[in-house]
Amino acid sequence: MAKQIETVGRRTARGPRYKPLRRAVKIPVWGDLGIRISLALGLIMLVVMIHWWDRDGLVDNLDGEVSFLDVIYFTMISITTTGFGDIAPISDRARLVEAVIVTPVRFAVLFIFVGTAYNFIIKRSWEKFRMARIQEQLSDHVVVLGYGISGSQAVEELIERGIEASCIVVIDPSEERLTEAEKLGCNVMAADATRDDTLEAVRIANAQSVLVSAGRDDTSILIVLTVRHLAPNVPISVVVRADDNELLARQAGANNVINPVRFTGLLLAGSAKGAHIADYLADLASVSGKVQLVEREVRADEIGRSLKESCQEGIGLRVYRDGHALGYWEDACEALEKGDIIVEIIPTNGGEYVQFT
Repeated sequence: MAKQIETVGRRTARGPRYKPLRRAVKIPVWGDLGIRISLALGLIMLVVMIHWWDRDGLVDNLDGEVSFLDVIYFTMISITTTGFGDIAPISDRARLVEAVIVTPVRFAVLFIFVGTAYNFIIKRSWEKFRMARIQEQLSDHVVVLGYGISGSQAVEELIERGIEASCIVVIDPSEERLTEAEKLGCNVMAADATRDDTLEAVRIANAQSVLVSAGRDDTSILIVLTVRHLAPNVPISVVVRADDNELLARQAGANNVINPVRFTGLLLAGSAKGAHIADYLADLASVSGKVQLVEREVRADEIGRSLKESCQEGIGLRVYRDGHALGYWEDACEALEKGDIIVEIIPTNGGEYVQFT
């Protein structure tokens, strides 16, 4: 990531400006244009060589001599269908060459230039307009900042959970990673996620949630600071790998701080006490298993009821009330209150909830 500079009041950062939401292409624009022009010039040179080889079948009505310059001139007016008539094929072989070789080349060159005009003027202008419209209408979307191992797995899991790929925006400086994200149907942007203008371009304040996984704790925390500065109310989840950075991430404004190293250690410790504990924990974390953990706000008809009575479709595990976690066995869970957040286990079948009868 680019080296950052923090200033008083508003942060700025050295780094590339963002590229608007777009469809990734395998070949750069100028590379594609160069290939097209080279192909057209190659075909023209082929016709020039054929005409020079068969120059005895041509006649110059001005001086009767066909020079190499005359051959180039005749080739260009033949391919462009101008046809002034000052140079013309007179032998049967020369006319056959014009019909069998030059005419197909003429159409090929025409298609190359028409296709280039369509691709670089019409198509790209339309694509830019379409993506700008998508950008303007972004709302209630999920923004993924960083598409490494954690970010890519998070996107795949979100899609498995039923979130439309078109509602996910992935920001990463790597074009190669963005190509993989685009294959899933996500909106992508090649940019530095620590910049204010990058996040404003994807309407960060209108996002449903933001997932941060920049690969480095210092960069991730800086991104969290930037997001919280622009979107005070949007939930932020961030991946950090060092224990002493978890508090910094929360102070920066992250709602959820995930430490994959610690979680891996918990799985290892759990497997030492039972062969199936780690498998079950992984099942809980994914929608593709038999059960999954869900978090929801208490409904109006559940206020005053117990946690057990409210979770008819699953098993209630915990209630969050005023920032405090309450276990299902505690007396406070016998009467739910407005604003409580319930964490429960829900059975799933191929990603679909199973309703109890």
